[in-house]
Amino acid sequence: MGVTNRVARFRDQYWERGEPGRETPPALVAGLYKLWLVGLLLKLIGSSWDVAWHFKWLRDELAPPHLINTVGTVIVVGLTLFHTYTGYGADRTALRLMQWGTGIFLVALPIDLINHRINGLDITSWSGSHALLYLGTAIMLAGAIRGWIKLYPDGGRWRRFGLAGLWFFFLENMWFPNQHQEYGVLEIASWDRGDPYAEPSLLQFAADQIGRPVDRESIVQFSLPIADWVYPVWGLVAAALVLVFARRTIGTPWAATAVAGGYVAYRLLIWPLLGVADFPLSTVPVFLLLIGLAVDAAHLGGLPAPLAAVLGSAAVTGLGYGGIWAQQELDAAPPILYPSAAATFVVLAVLWLVVDRVKVGQTPRRSLVTA
Repeated sequence: MGVTNRVARFRDQYWERGEPGRETPPALVAGLYKLWLVGLLLKLIGSSWDVAWHFKWLRDELAPPHLINTVGTVIVVGLTLFHTYTGYGADRTALRLMQWGTGIFLVALPIDLINHRINGLDITSWSGSHALLYLGTAIMLAGAIRGWIKLYPDGGRWRRFGLAGLWFFFLENMWFPNQHQEYGVLEIASWDRGDPYAEPSLLQFAADQIGRPVDRESIVQFSLPIADWVYPVWGLVAAALVLVFARRTIGTPWAATAVAGGYVAYRLLIWPLLGVADFPLSTVPVFLLLIGLAVDAAHLGGLPAPLAAVLGSAAVTGLGYGGIWAQQELDAAPPILYPSAAATFVVLAVLWLVVDRVKVGQTPRRSLVTA
């Protein structure tokens, strides 16, 4: 059967107006959420390449990374429209999260383009328009995660494997802005050894924006414009909270370590691929493995929840800052402000305690899936 016939058959069978939460055949649920994984994977590949691209060349809306990301976005938007129109494969809460997340993301895209048109090169991942893109993606992913937990058919490894994959994408989205510092520290190193990663036109443009000649100070301003406390505070708090949710929803020992390890493995995989293609390289946050271990260990001891949250936050903070220091000594890592560890511990402990008050775990599936 050709592709056209399959599409027509699918349309005739499922393309009909319905309310969110309608009964959905298991095969359709599985197919829809596997498509979510495909779309998110394309968005991941495009965004990963995009960071390296913008540490080498001036921005270009039609750059290959943007095109790959766009294909993934089209798939995700199409799925959201399908859930919205037919009511298949998503309860009302999951659908609202998908809709709001996709809407924020689509609104952020023209805002980002306008920002570039007005301000020229946007040389930090921490801009307001980029924050809207991260926020939209996070809300969208929350909807997909809820839908997967509530509806994905039981049986087989795909239920847990796919859920772990969605948390992997969530972790990547939360960590993404930190990549500016991870690329930036090696950009400075490339300048210091006399072989800068960035093309002369990019270095000149960045220097012109701050009114300086192309020198080391302008390179530092281009590469590391963010305060040194941001990398550990944002990264460790955000990563630990994502991994806490992942551990509790996946519901298996060492789930947080597996999700963190998957992200580290992905970064280690694309590192040589980017290098072979002559793109800038970044440091890889291998210390995230320690964060995953700390989160899992906090869930294994049978401790009272408040004590586990405090001890887990202490372990994440100590292992995180220690891991960053070790990477700085052994290879390379972004500069950090070590006294910020106190803020990291306090903020993480408070938010972990808040998470403990939320009913998080293997959410029971409602009877929305038909045999």
